[in-house]
Amino acid sequence: MFASPRTKTDVTHCLAVTACHRAKANPLNSTVTINQDPAALKPANRLVREKSPYLLQHAHNPVDWYAWGEEAFAKARTENKPIFLSIGYSTCHWCHVMERESFEDERVGAFLNEHFVSIKVDREERPDVDKIYMTFVQSTTGSGGWPLNVFLTPERKPFFGGTYFPPDERYGRGSFLSVLGEIVKVWQERHGEVTASAEEIHARLEAATSNVATPNVALTPEVLRRAGTAFKEAYDPRHGGFGGAPKFPQPSQPAFLLRYARRFADEEATRMVLHTCDRMAAGGIHDQLGGGFARYAVDAEWLVPHFEKMLYDNAQLAHLYLDAYLASADARHAEVVRDILAYVLREMTHPEGGFYSAEDADSEGHEGKFYCWTHAELAKLLSPEEFNVAARYFGITDRGNFVDHSHPAPLAGQNVLSIVNPEVTAADCPLLEAAMNKMRAVRSKRVRPHLDDKILASWNGLMLGAFARAYAVLGDESDRNAAERNVAFIQAKLWDEKAKTLYHRWREGERDDVQLLEAYAFLLDGVLHLYEATLSPGHLDFAIALADAMLAKFHDLENGGFWQSPADATELILRVKDDYDGAEPSGNSVATLALLKLAAITGRVGFREAAEATLRMFARRLEKIPQAVPCMLHALDFWLEEPRRVVIAGDPASALARELIPAAHSIYQPNKVVLGNTGAVEEFTRALPANPSPVVYLCTGHACQPPTDQPGEVRAMLQ
Repeated sequence: MFASPRTKTDVTHCLAVTACHRAKANPLNSTVTINQDPAALKPANRLVREKSPYLLQHAHNPVDWYAWGEEAFAKARTENKPIFLSIGYSTCHWCHVMERESFEDERVGAFLNEHFVSIKVDREERPDVDKIYMTFVQSTTGSGGWPLNVFLTPERKPFFGGTYFPPDERYGRGSFLSVLGEIVKVWQERHGEVTASAEEIHARLEAATSNVATPNVALTPEVLRRAGTAFKEAYDPRHGGFGGAPKFPQPSQPAFLLRYARRFADEEATRMVLHTCDRMAAGGIHDQLGGGFARYAVDAEWLVPHFEKMLYDNAQLAHLYLDAYLASADARHAEVVRDILAYVLREMTHPEGGFYSAEDADSEGHEGKFYCWTHAELAKLLSPEEFNVAARYFGITDRGNFVDHSHPAPLAGQNVLSIVNPEVTAADCPLLEAAMNKMRAVRSKRVRPHLDDKILASWNGLMLGAFARAYAVLGDESDRNAAERNVAFIQAKLWDEKAKTLYHRWREGERDDVQLLEAYAFLLDGVLHLYEATLSPGHLDFAIALADAMLAKFHDLENGGFWQSPADATELILRVKDDYDGAEPSGNSVATLALLKLAAITGRVGFREAAEATLRMFARRLEKIPQAVPCMLHALDFWLEEPRRVVIAGDPASALARELIPAAHSIYQPNKVVLGNTGAVEEFTRALPANPSPVVYLCTGHACQPPTDQPGEVRAMLQ
């Protein structure tokens, strides 16, 4: 629970008890029996053979869908038909809307089947496919989003596209069937022009995505200063966050501002970030009953979320709130971290330790139905005293604060829970706690939103790092256990030790055959956090293996940077380098910082050189549009100074080491690494004098301060 501004009464204990109860009590785990989906009784198309939850959602459409692959491409070439490519993901609200309106329509299905080869792609499984065609749509229409619908030649080259198409004329857009009719007419009557245009578009896309190094751009602290100034100018002083509605957390941006504040001693920047964290945690974007955060808020106040919950958002937000806790020493930020991780363990974790991908926004066809409450419902559920406290605290009204405009019959009087009046007296604490317990119990009996239970190496890497770092900072053994189980799961299910190959998706006992930069980079980042939290040499060995494989498969030796896909991904029309840190960080940004850290730990020059080449390749982007690459700014900040190495010499499993490791992580100092003195660490560290019991050396370059075995002295040295 989170209150901002600070309350006058001492409610910290009350809120901590609530958070603790949330972590331990599992009413949301209750199962609900749901009648079989009528769609499952319809004839199946070939998507029924797939593992992607998104593709399986379309397995009973009348559309003769294909998965992305040679079978579909060959049919398009043989029959000289255009390809209709539709990309989305299983928890995408407007993807559901377009499916109900169009892809379940027999007329639409018949028309697509006669005139097109239709392909469905899960963007979360194949971000490399999505990146190519999203770049096309954004460059030709000025916007993008999902569902992404693109028309291609049989050679997979795009010639027309957009996002959501309504079933009839609305929102200034033609109906989907009329668009399909126009495409068929143009394909048949002006075929030569279409193919020529597609070739020209492809050439332009190829030129636009051929990232090369930008010479004569000096990467200095001034680049960071200008970036921080630009971010501060976008700050919303009333509600926190950066920019207006809709508001995405985009955690890499406020996390960079904390780095900027430390480097330039800018207390105002720190206050902006902490205020943003306060307002997000108090808002409806934060699930006040069940924990975790929704993907974004549709308004500027963080009040009304787009209710889907994504693993990657919650992983990055856990890191951000850990940063906020270290920078502020405010225990409320630590409570938010615990809240996020408790939610993930309870609702988003496979029994063997992998992390699921997402929860939907919709329940029973209504966005947010699972999460919202009416005034009458709560008045009936709660005692008058409980209701008065809860209604005041959460701002419950008869009118409500949310209307699902995307549904033809929206539910009336719906309230999204947010902390509107945070001042709670000591006498009100047990009443609020009792009210929330009753609300959780009732909510547990509702029909839950759909769970996308595929396990992605990329997003698991982000969450692995969050659990490992939370253990290092907050000291909860359950977080270490979750991290250790997760890395073991990934190694068993998605890592081929013999081939040194990491695959991307696992679900229901099967993995795919896809390799992606972000899988290697994000997992490398997570394993490094786990090594720094445990100092286990085996985790460092795995990190090195991932880095070596990533360099071999994705590194552009000529120009610097990393390709999103390996050279043998021949089904792609372009090989691109992801250069945008949005809701998810780019593989290039994460790889760069991870390699710099790994170079500082191991002393391997090749890791640092690859990271430096990537920074040089993106130098112009860092200088001119830093808002596009806030996560890469983290890497630049790390690179611009000699990293401090906190060396814990001795047995990392000893009781004393278990005290010294958290001390090493207890100070906000992002440009440091924590390492042991055994295993594949750099030579100077291995040569440090050994002691019968663990000691800490604080080193920069080849100079170290005298060792200590006192946690308090470690903290003092790091200050």
